[in-house]
Amino acid sequence: MGMYWTIVSYLQSLTGPGLMLLYPLYASIRAIESPSKVDDEQWLTYWILYSFLTLVEMAAATLFSWIPFWHPVKLAFIAWLVLPQFRGASFIYQRFVREQLIKYRQWLDKDNLGAGGSENQRKLMEDIQSPKAKAKVEHFISENGPDAFDIIYEAVSN
Repeated sequence: MGMYWTIVSYLQSLTGPGLMLLYPLYASIRAIESPSKVDDEQWLTYWILYSFLTLVEMAAATLFSWIPFWHPVKLAFIAWLVLPQFRGASFIYQRFVREQLIKYRQWLDKDNLGAGGSENQRKLMEDIQSPKAKAKVEHFISENGPDAFDIIYEAVSN
């Protein structure tokens, strides 16, 4: 039994990081480069769930150390989240997280968390960050110099 457990522990130490970090890292990079939004949802959700699981595991490390076979169970759960055959992360997002976001969207959008803001504020931020606005600022600076822009910025911010 001792040799078997040693082999299982060794394999777990190799497959755990590969399954939990390396493959998702590679798949996330591919998702960023692809035009599809579906894979973005899968990998953003995976990283959120993985981070949450890691935080819970760190906070309750003593408790988890007493649970037999915790690491193989965690590895199986992560495999379900990661593997494209299952798309577990997207399932959890669609089934649980999205429902709660829809349910509480109005409350969340009322700036109750400090990040929502009004629709006008969001529209203004989108306009300010648009490529057209950036091009206009760059054109203004090229015609008038950076000092003119700094003077306007200081006047507006005071």
